[in-house]
Amino acid sequence: MLTVKFTRNFLKSYGNRIKQNKKLKFQLEKRIELFKLDRNNSLLKDHDLVGREQGQRSFSITGDIRVIYFFETDDIVWFVDVGSHNQVY
Repeated sequence: MLTVKFTRNFLKSYGNRIKQNKKLKFQLEKRIELFKLDRNNSLLKDHDLVGREQGQRSFSITGDIRVIYFFETDDIVWFVDVGSHNQVY
């Protein structure tokens, strides 16, 4: 089973950008569950990042909200940031 861990930066971003919006919070929770079950699901639009974010990946929560993450091991993933496209890149 995939274990998700959260960096301090992710938790701060979550608190500032997501937590107060109940609809967005619910969507994030649903997408994290989907990510844990099937990371390759097309709804996630999961992809590698390039440039200074090389080595990390991203998946979509909504059309504009993204989660940035990386794998520590095959079964441990760290969520690094969450927010709009402009906020996380």
